[in-house]
Amino acid sequence: MNHVSNIYRLGIKELWNLLRDPAMLVLIVYTFTLAIYIAATAMPDSLHKAAIAIVDEDGSPLSARITSAFYPPHFMPPVMVSLAEVDPGLDAGEYTFVLDIPPEFQRDVLAGRSPTVQLNVDATRMSQAFTGSGYIQQIVLGEVNEFVQRYRNSPAPPVDLALRVRFNPALTPAWFGSLMEIINSVTMLSIILTGAALIREREHGTIEHLLVMPVTPGEIMLSKVWSMGLVVLLATAFSLAFIVQGALQVPIEGSVPLFLVCTTLHLFATTSMGIFMATIARSMPQFGLLIILTLLPLQMLSGGSTPRESMPEFAQNMMLVAPTTHFVAAAQAILYRGAGLEVVWPQMLSLVVIGSVLFALSLSRFRKTLSSLA
Repeated sequence: MNHVSNIYRLGIKELWNLLRDPAMLVLIVYTFTLAIYIAATAMPDSLHKAAIAIVDEDGSPLSARITSAFYPPHFMPPVMVSLAEVDPGLDAGEYTFVLDIPPEFQRDVLAGRSPTVQLNVDATRMSQAFTGSGYIQQIVLGEVNEFVQRYRNSPAPPVDLALRVRFNPALTPAWFGSLMEIINSVTMLSIILTGAALIREREHGTIEHLLVMPVTPGEIMLSKVWSMGLVVLLATAFSLAFIVQGALQVPIEGSVPLFLVCTTLHLFATTSMGIFMATIARSMPQFGLLIILTLLPLQMLSGGSTPRESMPEFAQNMMLVAPTTHFVAAAQAILYRGAGLEVVWPQMLSLVVIGSVLFALSLSRFRKTLSSLA
C-alpha cells in the first residue's frame, strides 16, 4: 500500500506541475480540438470549388456549351477573360485553370479537323491541379462528342458494375481524417508529456529532491506514466465525443469504451517510450529532435496514412515492433468497422507485450540515469 500511495501522490504532483505549465495546456487543448477539426475539414476532396477562367476566342454555340459545363461544386463559375489576362491572372493566383478555346473552333470540329484547346494549369495547387486536369479533359471531350452527335446519349456499358461502399458510403474525407488525427495525437502527446515531465524535473533540480525521498525509480516512473496517460486519455474521450461525433458529425460504428481500453494499452507503451527518450536527451531541444525522428516513421509506416499492404515487405515486418502499428489496426477495426473484442484481441495482446518491453527498457535506463545523479 505504501508503493501505491507513493505512485498516487507523485502522479498528483505531476498533474499540478502540468496545470502550472500554460504552454503544455495550450498544446493539449489545441491538439485535441482545433487540430482535429482542421485535419478533418482540410483534407482535399476529389475537386471542390476550383477557380477556372475561359478565353473564348470562338464565340460559337459549342464554346458556349463548354463554358456552361463548368459549375459548382467541382468548379467555381467560370470567369471570362481575354488572352492578355491569362498570365497575370495565373501569376496572381486568381485562377487554377485557364481554358483557351481557339478561333473557328466549332467550324474545325464540324469539318472533321482536330483543333487544339489549350489548358493552362497552376501546378502549385497540387491538390486540385492533377485531378482537375482530368476532369476538364473529360468535360470538354464529352461536350464536343455530344455536339457532333447532335444529341445527348449515354451508351449502355457492356458490364453493369454495382458499386457498394462500406463504412463510408459518401467517401467523406472528414470521417477518415478526424479519427486518424486523434490516433496520431494520442501518440504524439503521450510521448511529449511524459518526456517533458522528466526533463522538467531535471532542469528545475527537483529530481535530486526525489532521490532523497523514500521512493523507488519504479514509483517515480509509474507516477509519470499514469498521470500523463490519464490526461491524454481524457482528452481523447472529450475529442471523440464533442469534436468528432459532435462538431463533425462522424458516426462511430464500434464500442467507444473498447477503443479507450486499446488507447490505455497504447498509452502504456508510448509513455514508457517518452521516458526512455527523455533519459537519452539532455535538454528539451534535444528531446524535440528525438521526437521528430521517432514520430515520423511511427505515423507514416503505421498504416494510418497508407495501407500496410502497399508498403515494402521489409517495412511491414519492421513496424510490427512498433505500438502504433497495432493501435492503428485496432482503432480502425473498432471505430470504422464496429469490430469487437474477439477481433482486436491480438492487437491488444501485442500492445501489452510491446508496452511491457518498453517499460522494462525505460525503467532500466531511468535507474542508470538516477544512479549517475546520486
